Amino acid sequence: MGAYAALTPVVSKIFCSSSQAVLMVRRRPPTVNGGGFVVTDRDQRVVFSVDGCGIIGASGQLIVRDGDGTAILFIHKKGGVVQVLSINNWWKGYLMDYGEPSKLVFSLQDPKPVLCMNGDVRVAVEPKGRKRHWDYEVIGSFSQRACTVRSRAGHVVAQIGVKGMLAGKDFYHVVVQPGYDQAFVVGVIAILDNIHGESTKC
Repeated sequence: MGAYAALTPVVSKIFCSSSQAVLMVRRRPPTVNGGGFVVTDRDQRVVFSVDGCGIIGASGQLIVRDGDGTAILFIHKKGGVVQVLSINNWWKGYLMDYGEPSKLVFSLQDPKPVLCMNGDVRVAVEPKGRKRHWDYEVIGSFSQRACTVRSRAGHVVAQIGVKGMLAGKDFYHVVVQPGYDQAFVVGVIAILDNIHGESTKC
């Protein structure tokens, strides 16, 4: 347990658990309520939800909400000339304060497929250290629901997969290891969903 206590939350310690968390992700139909997805726990209680383009009305913007519907993360894809010339797409995640984006807490780099066929999706947590450019990476295939979020040290943070007769792209599970920030993991999944043109994208 002592090893878990040393972990620093990305969003908030209230989203960290001392035990393994099994979360279920269910995509919302775009034609019914704007798409995005809902995350529930073992007891089928809603613990997070994600609003994408269908609800927000803007491409490349995502909002992660807690179980009460309060916005906790605002995520957006960087644009501009510098972004166009970069070999990576960049996403920024901000804490929400009174309904407005406030503090930057993480950045995710997504290699552009045309320029970098085998690039890794990597995440840097703020503030960045001088000798490191990333803290977490995503390995495997999100589109196949078979991928892992792993720390720079090689520790498994979360695993995304499918199980059961009803499981598939629209309904899958996420296992978050003890001590890690579940809201942060959901934020990363929201970006992966958008990158792959799924429920959060128009």
